[in-house]
Amino acid sequence: MTPRQRLRRLLTGLVLVTAAGMGYALWVNVTHLAVPCLFHVITGLQCPGCGVSRMCLALLRLDLPGAWQANGVLLALLPLIGGLLVYRATVYVRRGNVPTARWETLVWSGMAVVLLLWGIVRNVV
Repeated sequence: MTPRQRLRRLLTGLVLVTAAGMGYALWVNVTHLAVPCLFHVITGLQCPGCGVSRMCLALLRLDLPGAWQANGVLLALLPLIGGLLVYRATVYVRRGNVPTARWETLVWSGMAVVLLLWGIVRNVV
């Protein structure tokens, strides 16, 4: 597969994911019905991702305080997540499927640890 084909494939996926996200945002804004967190429904506790939908909807309204209130830790991690995704997309377009570098795995693992700790702290405090 050529770099141009990989770019086209990547952009097609990005458009589909964006369309699905915007469709979900529209659905929630019109119906006020959102997908519930099963972890929260079952345990009554908030998982590390609880509030992601509210955070994204607040970001669409450019409401940073609302996004922070919904899930501040994930909001703080968004620039790093975005940077890693852009880096990985660039590597994919230029060279194809290349194994993940060790530093990438460490960064993703570190973010997972931060989110797990956040999941504990937000239920204790």
